[in-house]
Amino acid sequence: MASVYFPAPRRQHLPQYSPASMLPSAVQEKMSRRTGQSRAWFIPIAMPIPGVRTRVLRLWVLNPQRLHQSSISRFGYKRGSCLLVLAFLCLVLTTWALAKRFGTEDKNWPAPFMDPSTLVFRREDLQKIWLWEIESGHYPSRRKLPEGVGLRANPTNPALPASGTPLPPPRYRQSHAIISTTTTGSGSRRVYLDIQAQPPNVAFPPRPVPGSVADLDLVMDHCDFSEKKYVRDCLEMLRVGAGLDNAKRVRRGKLDEWKYVYLEQARNETDKHLLVSRELPSTFTTIQETSDPDSGLSKRRGVDWESPLVLPAPPPHIPYASLDSPCDPESPRVFHMFWTGPFTDKPYLALLSFLFTQNTGLHTKDEPVGCRPQFWLWINPGPAAAVPNPTALKDMFDELRANPWASPFLHPRFEDVIQFKLWNTTEQLDGVPELKDEWRKRETLFNSGGHIINVPSKKPDESTSSVNSASSSGSEDDMINRTGSKSSSSYDRLSVILSDMARFILCHRFGGIYLDADTIFLRDWEELWGWKGAFAYRWSRLEKYNTAVLHLNKGSALGTFLFRTALKNDLDFHPMTVSRYTKDAHMEGLLLRLPDALFDSAWLNTEYYQRDRPPQPYFTDFGDFFDTPSQSSAAPESLGFDGFFKGAFSYHFHNYWWKPFDPARNWPDLGSRFFEGERTARLALKREQDSTSVAGSQVQEQQQPLEFGEDKISDDQRDLDWATVLKRTFESYIRGERPNMYGEWLLW
Repeated sequence: MASVYFPAPRRQHLPQYSPASMLPSAVQEKMSRRTGQSRAWFIPIAMPIPGVRTRVLRLWVLNPQRLHQSSISRFGYKRGSCLLVLAFLCLVLTTWALAKRFGTEDKNWPAPFMDPSTLVFRREDLQKIWLWEIESGHYPSRRKLPEGVGLRANPTNPALPASGTPLPPPRYRQSHAIISTTTTGSGSRRVYLDIQAQPPNVAFPPRPVPGSVADLDLVMDHCDFSEKKYVRDCLEMLRVGAGLDNAKRVRRGKLDEWKYVYLEQARNETDKHLLVSRELPSTFTTIQETSDPDSGLSKRRGVDWESPLVLPAPPPHIPYASLDSPCDPESPRVFHMFWTGPFTDKPYLALLSFLFTQNTGLHTKDEPVGCRPQFWLWINPGPAAAVPNPTALKDMFDELRANPWASPFLHPRFEDVIQFKLWNTTEQLDGVPELKDEWRKRETLFNSGGHIINVPSKKPDESTSSVNSASSSGSEDDMINRTGSKSSSSYDRLSVILSDMARFILCHRFGGIYLDADTIFLRDWEELWGWKGAFAYRWSRLEKYNTAVLHLNKGSALGTFLFRTALKNDLDFHPMTVSRYTKDAHMEGLLLRLPDALFDSAWLNTEYYQRDRPPQPYFTDFGDFFDTPSQSSAAPESLGFDGFFKGAFSYHFHNYWWKPFDPARNWPDLGSRFFEGERTARLALKREQDSTSVAGSQVQEQQQPLEFGEDKISDDQRDLDWATVLKRTFESYIRGERPNMYGEWLLW
């Protein structure tokens, strides 16, 4: 028994205590807190508040210890540590990029997050270009001017009507530090038209009023994909506003919102008074000066700024009603098209659709009403890199006369509206003042989106060789020597790149509108000719340009900007690169990006957009135009031309150069007047079909010249595709079996 005098013997082991039976010590408490913090993903940190000594700001941040432990436990010590360092660097770069984009005056993403800048013009030159275009009447728009240009005054805009809105009191006017983003209209009044076919003449739509203009601002309001507008709704607005729904209008109520076609009226004394009342004081347009006039602009690396820009005097803007003649000499109505290689059914159909839709005056022997457009088909007879020989022009016309697809358009009846022209790359480049002194210093002319193709230099003894012998040094099917795309596997890439440059050269030198050869006209372009601004159209869902349709004004300041910028960017005219040129220089407003519904109505559907409410017809692939799906193959023949994207100005079938429009009748079917060409094409097609079999080729050697009997309906294909229906519709107009889309008969 233990007592004070006889203590109990000491135990061999330490006593065991229950945690609940005692309070934790200070050391245990610290260890417990440290363990809890290491397991938490977020920990608090205290930040002193300036000026308040008794309070702190508690912020919750990611726990680095917990993150480190987690990475090591999952990936091991070395890999986990490396991943942690990499994640930290990504966080730093992302923070820096966001700060560069939203926290600086440039408002641009840094180079690793965006394409390098293409800009070569200072802000002063950009202002000159904008002011020149506005004063020339090439900006008939109410859209805001870009702030990045930094204009100091509201430019006077002769293409906009004068407004009678009085000035606000001085205390409500904008601050003098605000950059001007609007223009002051000084032009003629606009009268918006209600266009309808009047009874009893309602079988065909009325031809557009000469001098009428499409308000493309209103078109953008109803058709812009960025604003979630549907192609179907856009096409309805386009056809109703232009009166193309003759005798088929089922909408009820006022349609003023869809009136987008207007005429400019002469300005009277009242308009001049309104213009004076709208002049703004100089204090309104003054902005704060900065030490760097080019602040906010990012120059292309490795090149110098362009020398100060010198522009000619801008041409005066003259409304159509004030012209001395129906055609404006400053805005020639010329459609350009570029073609390489033998003439086929593709440019053939483009020309037929031009005759079927445009106001060519071929329906009358008298002087046509309005300005008659022309179609210039530029032919490059050899490979893209070949140099034409001295007799190239004669050779070109000899080949056109012998070609059954081309020879009908050499008929004297078409000589005033269709012209064939020889393309010469050297001559065309020398005809551009912005390029002629420097383009020869470039290593190559074939640059597409930064992908440069070098063409072997020509030997001295080949300097006078013909384009016809250009392929003698190599295979005719290699990329350098191709003349046209014969299949999807033998795509003529060089000619495509050359055409990207050719469209800008032609429009800048001669004015007019360029169209790709895979384009079909669907209506009169009178209202688009009236819009004096430059335009292309949207690349499907992307906010980029597609220059398959391109309008530039002759010798414009915008053209000068594009050529000088392209020259400093290795002569790259790919649409995606041109989009960068205009964006970097704040020029997108001068080259209007129209909705693709106007020229390429099927594009969004082929990329899985707007399939819930598609237009008519409904294409899920561009090949549906040539091979219409059997489920909808009744539509082409029953609806005809009127059921094909009615309201759109044109249709772009995106290449397919090797697919015939009419497989059952793959020849020009234009009637007795052009029978010799038809017979030649049918003989060539028959020989091609016979040569596919050995037996056929043996029989052909002994066969006499082929003769063709009467065509039988049983020989025709059962379901006609859309391409077939359009081709046969245009051909029936030339044969004199039907009028054109406006009820006009072709007179020979």
